[in-house]
Amino acid sequence: MLSALVWFRRDLRHFDHAALHHALQRAGRVHCAFVFDRGILDALPARRDRRVEFIHASVVELDQALDALSRRAGGSGSGLWVRHGRAEEVVPRLAAALGVDAVFANRDYEPAAIERDSRVAQRLAEQGIGFVDFKDQVVFERDEVLTRDGKPFSVFTPYRSAWLKRLGADAEALRAWRIDERAGRLAPKAPGERIPALAEIGFEPAGLSERALPAGMHGGRALFEDFAARLDRYHHARDFPALKGVSYLSTHLRFGTVSIRELAAFARGNGGEGAMAWLSELIWRDFYHMILWHHPQVVTRCFRPECERLRWDEAPELLAAWCEARTGYPIVDAAMRQLEQSGYMHNRLRMIAASFLVKDLGIDWRLGERHFAARLNDYDLAANNGGWQWAASTGCDAQPWFRIFNPVTQSQRFDPEGRFIRRYLPELAPLPDRFLHAPWTLDAAAQRAAGVRIGIDYPAPVVDHAQARLRTLARFGVLKT
Repeated sequence: MLSALVWFRRDLRHFDHAALHHALQRAGRVHCAFVFDRGILDALPARRDRRVEFIHASVVELDQALDALSRRAGGSGSGLWVRHGRAEEVVPRLAAALGVDAVFANRDYEPAAIERDSRVAQRLAEQGIGFVDFKDQVVFERDEVLTRDGKPFSVFTPYRSAWLKRLGADAEALRAWRIDERAGRLAPKAPGERIPALAEIGFEPAGLSERALPAGMHGGRALFEDFAARLDRYHHARDFPALKGVSYLSTHLRFGTVSIRELAAFARGNGGEGAMAWLSELIWRDFYHMILWHHPQVVTRCFRPECERLRWDEAPELLAAWCEARTGYPIVDAAMRQLEQSGYMHNRLRMIAASFLVKDLGIDWRLGERHFAARLNDYDLAANNGGWQWAASTGCDAQPWFRIFNPVTQSQRFDPEGRFIRRYLPELAPLPDRFLHAPWTLDAAAQRAAGVRIGIDYPAPVVDHAQARLRTLARFGVLKT
């Protein structure tokens, strides 16, 4: 029987794992590996990166879990062969050293990952080793949900309808890939084989809080169980950043420490209004991966080609104020501080912050996307790009360009008591609720009395929203000609 190597990437779990399942089905001896890929890591701007720390902790847990799984199934133990290097060099070298017949992996949809996998497959083929990949990180991929004309969707609502229709007709779509029944085929590691420490791959601990973001499969499971008890309230609570309303599973979805099939099956089985709202969010995830697959140019260009005619402002001082939480608009600044301090930003706030950068400051959405990409724990190219292009009105199914978020009314609506603002902008805590969303409207005497002087203790607004709105309408008006 064949021997195989399963290459783990953004799928750091040992259950409901397509590539691992198929490898165990087809091969009598299955090795497992993970690569700290220098092609990705060397490009990161800082050596203290919460995502690398999360991945490292998850890899350590997965190594132990694979060993325990093998022993429970009567095997002699297993684990991960962990390497640090360029994947296109390391994977073929390891596969050859282990003498495997094929490398199994779960499919990635990002253009750079597709190119990397092509290079790996070519090098493996030169050695007489196969490369096989599988759908795992989405429910439906690539061409599985198309319009009646056989074309990819570009609007979410009809895509969701077609997605749900396909799910109803495909009884296997959410079926878990069994691992345990053949786990005894997992091969042991060589004696002395170990996982390099963070420092050995060139990184430092980044202060990842196990309480705020527990890593690995155990972390994903704990967050899922906590959210399951709150799921019925999701559709009411999800837009309010001061409430515990969302799942907080996005980082675990990004790195595959939870199973998208299990989550979607749970939501579908629940069937309540909250569950269906959450299922729609999971469908958005499939939608953006489908868009990236069919339109890889969106990585650097607008989905709507005519939007490349837009002329953005060159305003480095305004960009810096936005990045550094100095815009003078509390809801925007609180959101940016949350991102900087935790690597997380609530989804409603992502829309508000993105809209402010593009529609109030007139700055190219690509600069904001890049800032989020460097800081978000859950950074996912497809979702981040899709969200930014939605907010910028340059993408598929975008926010219409003439609908411009007012940061003050958004703040009043979604943080009415200012609980979120006060958490991240304690300097504004003394202000009365009704002035917290637009503190510059408080007169000078009241500012002195509260100990919050606008322009000294907290910045004055860097732009006037009403004037910025008119400039945005004029900017996008060129698209009508």
